[in-house]
Amino acid sequence: MHVLTESVFMLHIVPIPAFEDNYIWVLHNQRHAVVIDPGIAAPVIDYCTQKRLNLSAILVTHHHSDHINGVADLLAFKDAPVYAPSYESFHFAHTALQEGDSVNLPEINVNFNVMWLPGHTLGHIAYVNNDYLFCGDVLFSAGCGRLFEGTPTQMLHSLNRIKKLPPQTQVFCTHEYTSKNIAFALTIEPDNLALIARKNQVTQLRLEKQPSLPTHIALELETNPFLRCNLIKLKSTFQQENTNELAVFTIIRNLRNHY
Repeated sequence: MHVLTESVFMLHIVPIPAFEDNYIWVLHNQRHAVVIDPGIAAPVIDYCTQKRLNLSAILVTHHHSDHINGVADLLAFKDAPVYAPSYESFHFAHTALQEGDSVNLPEINVNFNVMWLPGHTLGHIAYVNNDYLFCGDVLFSAGCGRLFEGTPTQMLHSLNRIKKLPPQTQVFCTHEYTSKNIAFALTIEPDNLALIARKNQVTQLRLEKQPSLPTHIALELETNPFLRCNLIKLKSTFQQENTNELAVFTIIRNLRNHY
């Protein structure tokens, strides 16, 4: 994927596959690279070496091993500043970030604001600007993260904050879950034409061994059941017309846990 920025150089945002279904995101301008959520170092080192990129920063969204276990080896490869949530503990030196902080990455001419989005973990943060959202495991393409530490109330609040971002905001999550998420979403809204169209598009992408990401906020609002819990249609599906969206969210999240 290639996105033009104000820099002289074009910003490339590349998903590096890791483990079974993770993506490690690398942002680079053909000289400098910023890595987000490196669960393993080797493929990142290989990519940077092949492209002759200078590692300039590492960004972390939360403490799970498949997002941080490559940090130490990356720092051995090239010492670089690490940014991570202040709400969680890490074994590596880092700049601790909290809600409202900003991260300036001058080497690639990108700035991010920090959002604290508890739910998947209690200390989970995301990196956002006018164009991009790097949301770790809070929001997925057509889905959302499991509640390993947080409550349904916390996760719904976090997702509702994401819903308010500009509709064109590109969403970079960290797992290739889209096909299964769409299959589940169709059990909730089988007549959702946008969802049916998205299934066909993602099926073709995956047949071509292409990532289904990034997505964007407008598409998620049309097709992601976890962002649609306030709709009367979904409330009616679960006979929850007279209750609030939290009850609908909790039902859908429990169903997805066992899908």
